[in-house]
Amino acid sequence: MSDMLFRGDAYLRDAGGKVVAHSAEGGIILDASIFYPKGGGQPGDSGRLLWDNRVLPIATAVKGDKDQIVLVPSEPQALPPLGAILTQELDWERRYKHMRVHTALHLLSVVVPFGVTGGSISAGHGRLDFDMPDAPEDRDVIEQALQAFVDMDVVVSEEWIDQATLDAAPELIKTLSVKPPRGAGRVRLVRIGVGQDQIDLQPCGGTHVARTGEIGAIRLGKIEKKGRMNRRIYLHLDD
Repeated sequence: MSDMLFRGDAYLRDAGGKVVAHSAEGGIILDASIFYPKGGGQPGDSGRLLWDNRVLPIATAVKGDKDQIVLVPSEPQALPPLGAILTQELDWERRYKHMRVHTALHLLSVVVPFGVTGGSISAGHGRLDFDMPDAPEDRDVIEQALQAFVDMDVVVSEEWIDQATLDAAPELIKTLSVKPPRGAGRVRLVRIGVGQDQIDLQPCGGTHVARTGEIGAIRLGKIEKKGRMNRRIYLHLDD
């Protein structure tokens, strides 16, 4: 199992690590990782590994067996040997945009109060698919509501609950096609705002900004029909 350092601090840009295994496909597994592995619509992080005056570019990170995080090199090179102590560095600008988009999508799921059937995140835009028969009538109202939530600049935090607590509150689950993230019988919740300013609370395993104000200016993109009961809504970071 790889220690998920990004869970403790999503703002870690670099950290040490030790190579504990190589995957059969030529990936690197560290004892602790700042690289978020692809999942929940969020791409795996990219970056680089440094050891013994060598640099290995990392294209992405994926989930391996037994909660391992596998770092996938972007080109064929000699891998750091087992036991090597190295430095891992993120492509921070790309990751930070993922964090901004992911948090903005949580807000979109509040403004458009329908079940979420899918989603995707990139370093500049994202989209959610909603279980809804008709397209929203006024996209400007949605865009203004989203920006209002961003401008509230409320805190984004996390907490863990047990499975029984989640079972007793099924309304927390908005995604109809993705199971909530679990670990040792616990479920991670992401809360946006607190008290009277709470905007959202739902299970999520991704990385998010610390305050909604960090999302910045956003704009609504295309709204597509993807089936009889499915509408796809895009949003974009406007910078």
